[in-house]
Amino acid sequence: MHFSASDRWARVPGGWGWTEVAAVATDSRDRVFVFNRGEHPVMVFDPDGTFITAWGEGVFARPHGITIGPDDAVYCTDDLDHTVRKFTPDGRLLLTLGTSGTPGDTGATGIDYRTIRHAGPPFYFPTNVAVSPGGDLYVTDGYGNARVHQFSAQGRLLHSWGSPGAGPGQFHVPHGIAIDGLGRVCVADRENSRIQFFSPEGEFLETWTDIARPCQIACDASGNLLVAELGYRAGMWPGTTAPFPGATGGRVTLLDPHGLPLARWGGGDTPTAAGDFFAPHDICVDSRGDFYVAEVVMSAGGNRGLVAPDCHSLQKFTAH
Repeated sequence: MHFSASDRWARVPGGWGWTEVAAVATDSRDRVFVFNRGEHPVMVFDPDGTFITAWGEGVFARPHGITIGPDDAVYCTDDLDHTVRKFTPDGRLLLTLGTSGTPGDTGATGIDYRTIRHAGPPFYFPTNVAVSPGGDLYVTDGYGNARVHQFSAQGRLLHSWGSPGAGPGQFHVPHGIAIDGLGRVCVADRENSRIQFFSPEGEFLETWTDIARPCQIACDASGNLLVAELGYRAGMWPGTTAPFPGATGGRVTLLDPHGLPLARWGGGDTPTAAGDFFAPHDICVDSRGDFYVAEVVMSAGGNRGLVAPDCHSLQKFTAH
């Protein structure tokens, strides 16, 4: 299995920028939706990098996650606004989950998950969305909560599970979520450095632990899981340290359906080089098997000089 990396793949219009790319998703036509923290929050590109359109100006407090459903509806998670919004592919608002600007009660005092006192209702800094084959929405929540919320396609809250902690079914920053080929709900439990698996009803199934602070999960057509891992050199919480000297930096891992590593990219030794990473935050795979990785370079430490200002925030990996 071979992939070539391009970190200058997208042809952004002249004079535009995206500060950093929080998330990326592809639709049924393999168009690439880039959810970024610049002036044009949703930029859309053809697979070859040709710019198509942009939308969402002035809408979001802080872009965090983006998911495209089977019907090409676009779900945008806005962590600082405590909402998930559903749009048409051209940016028309269809549905809002959560109350804009109003967090749920968890006792948390900010975006640091360590201040959470108890699990609470949706949302307190939600992070990502997964859409089940039946249309249900699963939302990870997030930095200020420790839960997964299941909604109907119409936006009715059906079920929630999870609490702060490191036991089975508990979370320290449930950051990413996907539905795998077996129908399991896969949750990137970031600060516990693991992926937890649940039934569609929230029953705990198993945990995979050979993971370094996973931010998001994508499933390919073969049932394999691609995991964007933040690692231990970027985005570390104050007072925390790597588990051992030389612990990995940002990387991407390809796992088979049983958790066996098939390939790994990066590791953060040369974070500005194509194919390596500083702060992987999101990942998606298209119908061709190509995948895209978004990085929150500035907020994970680039703004403190931990990496060069020109470090890439979006890469494409093309399968050969």
